[in-house]
Amino acid sequence: MTDTLALALAQLNPTVGDIDGNLAMLRRARAEAAAKGADLLLTSELFLSGYPPDDLVLKRMFVAACMEAVEHFAKETADGGPAVLLGTPWRVTGPEGEKLHNAIALLDGGKVQTLRFKYDLPNYGVFDEKRVFQPGPLPGPVNFRGIRLGVPICEDIWTPEVVECLEESGAEILLVPNGSPFEGAKLDTRLNIATARVVESGLPLVYLNQLGGQDELVFDGGSFALNADRSLALQMPAWKEGITVTRWTREGDGWVCAPGEMTAPSTDHETIYQALVLGVRDYVLKNRFPGVVIGMSGGVDSALTAAIAVDALGADKVWTVMMPSPYTSDESLEDAAEASRLLGARLDSIAIGPAMQAFDAMLHPVFDGLPTDTTEENLQSRARGITLMAISNKFGHMVLTTGNKSEMSVGYATLYGDMCGGYNALKDVYKTAVFELCRWRNQADIAGLPLGLLGPSGTVVPERIITKPPSAELKPDQKDEDSLPPYPVLDAILGNLIEDEMPVSEIVANGKDRDLVMRIWRMLDRAEYKRRQPLLRTGTPLSDHQRLPGHVRPVL
Repeated sequence: MTDTLALALAQLNPTVGDIDGNLAMLRRARAEAAAKGADLLLTSELFLSGYPPDDLVLKRMFVAACMEAVEHFAKETADGGPAVLLGTPWRVTGPEGEKLHNAIALLDGGKVQTLRFKYDLPNYGVFDEKRVFQPGPLPGPVNFRGIRLGVPICEDIWTPEVVECLEESGAEILLVPNGSPFEGAKLDTRLNIATARVVESGLPLVYLNQLGGQDELVFDGGSFALNADRSLALQMPAWKEGITVTRWTREGDGWVCAPGEMTAPSTDHETIYQALVLGVRDYVLKNRFPGVVIGMSGGVDSALTAAIAVDALGADKVWTVMMPSPYTSDESLEDAAEASRLLGARLDSIAIGPAMQAFDAMLHPVFDGLPTDTTEENLQSRARGITLMAISNKFGHMVLTTGNKSEMSVGYATLYGDMCGGYNALKDVYKTAVFELCRWRNQADIAGLPLGLLGPSGTVVPERIITKPPSAELKPDQKDEDSLPPYPVLDAILGNLIEDEMPVSEIVANGKDRDLVMRIWRMLDRAEYKRRQPLLRTGTPLSDHQRLPGHVRPVL
């Protein structure tokens, strides 16, 4: 009977679709685990393909390549080194035809020893697994060198059924590979769910989560281990790759994990900022852009976006562009220049006055006699979008857009103007949080953060940018509050409508003015066409990869 187990946890950052790159990462991880005396290496959910693979797994050639890679890599485990529990898509042909599964494969002794398939496929929020995978049967334990390991995959532990089955069929330790995206307070949620399964089963549990950004999702790591008595034996850091070996000993009828690394959780602002940085870093680098270009307005959103970009990529990969109009204040010019200087980023100034004059002349025959309105304001924004995209096309830098969640929610943004770009770091950050993050970044000890920020310490957002009234500066003396409620009021109601999904009646009952709530709801509803451009499908879609929030309907 085996009485000890050295289990290595691979908290790593795979890339969706990069089978060769993920395999190379796995080989390095296995070598490190071997050097640390590990018996078994656990990877995260669908590590080989990257998570979430979305429509890639509907391509037969891609799944076949994954399966071939698993079979080939399995041969390497004949060297006597650590076995591997590897997450991968897997296709099975049986009496009922072909089924594609989200699988975990045990590789040991030179071959694929066994497979287990995810039972509970999530189909809510950002998850869409039921569309691309079929559920497996309720799993039994995996026999590894005399130890019966239960391997529920991610969602399988969010309800009791799978763990109950594993406990009843003799599992001794629960090993849970995950692709769990970051959300606020998610670590506490994961710990609570895992603890519930430990209490119900009486089994210790290892929770391994992946790290990294994939489109609109960011994965924070934060892997941990719980003993059967619910004590926390290991807490790996969030936002940091690593190979950690846990040491297990059979004591009586159960297994106990020796105390290991204990990393304290990050503060709220620290966590959110690292999520934003990692999202930008991975989107830019995994898509092989040489850098980013940002329109610098002298306002708080572009200043924070530039700080995030420099922290993610380094100042040499961030190009800021000021595009003044006749309505741009001297103050904004000074603030944009100072923000770029503090960050060490390149700054160019390209005036859009000539473009405005050209558009006026072009459109005069059609607009003659009509009053000036938001049309002319939007032309300014679109002239800036064209300018940034021209730089992007010529030099290859991806445009980072700068609109925050408050503006994007209510449509206070110009389609094909300031919404133009490849990635928006602030799209899920309310305006009030933008101000908070600027203040936090100016005071933060970034050298101590696990992610490794590349920007300078100290103040990077000039104080005047934070304290001055926000303005789009598209007409004389314009302020955001001319068109919107004060941001603290707006954000509170948007949070009720979007995050809390509260009906209007409940928001009003909590003290908010009904007319104001309905005004904000109407803006939220009408702006959906800006957030999601419709596509008339006449055949197979190009991609179902990006899933934006659906149309918001009022509950009165």
